[in-house]
Amino acid sequence: MNILLTGGAGFIGSAVTRQLIARGGTPGAPAAPGLSAANVCVLDKLTYAGNLSSLQAVAASPRFSFVKADICDAAALRDAFARARPDIVMHLAAESHVDRSIDAPGDFIETNLVGTYRLLEAARAHWAGLDGAARARFRFHHISTDEVFGALGPEGHFTEDTAYAPHSPYS
Repeated sequence: MNILLTGGAGFIGSAVTRQLIARGGTPGAPAAPGLSAANVCVLDKLTYAGNLSSLQAVAASPRFSFVKADICDAAALRDAFARARPDIVMHLAAESHVDRSIDAPGDFIETNLVGTYRLLEAARAHWAGLDGAARARFRFHHISTDEVFGALGPEGHFTEDTAYAPHSPYS
């Protein structure tokens, strides 16, 4: 299985990347029982939120690769799709830290909206070139923030049954 993971040098993305690489075993450690190995290609612009040192633990894995690119760059996305040949796209790249959106709202619009659109277009073009079985298996996962749920309740957590908060800017 090949995974293209955007925003993979960020806090959550790097944790997901480390977990995916560990699922198939790492040098000196066997694969977890019942789990298949995945090749993970991380695509990250390395802005304020991305840090390559977060991926140091998996950097030597033959199943890990890294592409420094911006999801707003259509040509870079085409190259990344050609290189990674993903079965799954996990999209975690985004401008985050809501307080930063007040100072630079254009950055948020460009990355979170335009960049996501360009990534979806690249994924659609990739999907169109797949054979029938590969098309059926292909998945695009857009991972968002927990902020879509608004403030947590008295229990301190949310579930799939938690209602969206109408005052949340993400709902």
